[in-house]
Amino acid sequence: MRRKSSGSCQKRSFRFFKEINFVPSATPWLSFCFSFAPLREIISILLLASLCNSALAQEPPDGADGHPLALDQFQPKSSLQLPEHRPTRAKFPVVDVHIHPRLKLHSNAQQLDEFVRVMDQQNIAVCASLDGQLGDQLEEHKKLLWTKHHDRFVIFANIDWLGGGRRDDASSWDCQRPDFARRMAAALADAKERGAVGLKIFKMLGLFYRNPDDSLIAIDDPRWDPIWQACGKLNMPVLIHTADPVAFFQPIDRFNERWEELSRHPDWSFADDKFPTHDQLLAARNRVIARHPQTTFIGAHVANYSENLAEVARWLDKYPNLQVEIAARIAELGRQPRAARQFFIKYADRIMFGTDGPRPVSRLLPHWRMLETRDEYFSYAENQYPPQGLWNIYGLDLPDDVLRKVYAENASRIIPGIGERLKKFAQSGTVTVPNGR
Repeated sequence: MRRKSSGSCQKRSFRFFKEINFVPSATPWLSFCFSFAPLREIISILLLASLCNSALAQEPPDGADGHPLALDQFQPKSSLQLPEHRPTRAKFPVVDVHIHPRLKLHSNAQQLDEFVRVMDQQNIAVCASLDGQLGDQLEEHKKLLWTKHHDRFVIFANIDWLGGGRRDDASSWDCQRPDFARRMAAALADAKERGAVGLKIFKMLGLFYRNPDDSLIAIDDPRWDPIWQACGKLNMPVLIHTADPVAFFQPIDRFNERWEELSRHPDWSFADDKFPTHDQLLAARNRVIARHPQTTFIGAHVANYSENLAEVARWLDKYPNLQVEIAARIAELGRQPRAARQFFIKYADRIMFGTDGPRPVSRLLPHWRMLETRDEYFSYAENQYPPQGLWNIYGLDLPDDVLRKVYAENASRIIPGIGERLKKFAQSGTVTVPNGR
């Protein structure tokens, strides 16, 4: 290959800089570099690449006329023309076993009143608040929920693992004291006397709480056995959130089906050796369930394995004291409609309704559409760009007897206080409700 002369390189380089109105002599260092032909070529290429990148950055972000389009701006509109059925409220009275009014309504009474109006509109009879805490904080939460809406809410307590300890010093946490589990068992008995009906365990057990040596506290640590035993004796079901979606434990790369979501929330990722794997966390939780057959456990978010309903089914077969609820998982359930429908029908007595709310009407409507209709390929979220995976969902068209169980009957049987509230809701003018405590 014939090498171009330095004169040819020089002419081509300076022709490029003339076109962009760049004068090398204005910059002493560049002027020196331009005295050498090879450096002239390298600098020209680098500056040209920089200009190209700048031009690309200035292109419209909407993908018009074939321009590049960022993944988070991709909002395809389906061309499918399909029958649509859009229920405006649940077909039967509903119990939502998974809401967070302390966290999401900020303990605001006015916002709570507005949510109760949404409940009335959507045929939601009762909700279970999972934010009760213990002692004085439980009393404060009772005041918020029960001053005006006693018949619409039940309350789950929470364990305070840190107590008065410093967040950055695990050795100072209350859970490190030898008598912690015994005291928490007594606190749960007190919480039941105050009106709490269950215990909610957050995912921080297994993913955040640590021992003094900085190792993560195991979910199945035998130190906590008195807590699970107490819940069984007190007839307080344990609604336990363990792990998170499978994608959150996988590398944030081009193969991760929730890459877009995790790119916006990288702190949600547990794809690091410092965390247990998804399988390890769920196995530890299952060992607790197996060790305490007299305690009822409710696996939050379809036991956090809605991506593998066959495995959840095996757990339900193996552990008679395990129930599941569906909060924040309609995106997963609705994209596998045949498998999900079979799962709901086979385990109709073991599945409860939940939303991870309080939710606005726009977030509730896809629940009714998924569970009650046979509609195809519709959005599971109120915004066009779905937040939990770039896909649409399908309706399960569940039989009425299954709907009644999932919507309310199972919660009425499993969670104390639900049945009496359902009866009062029926007496207020709503159709038949199941029998329960």
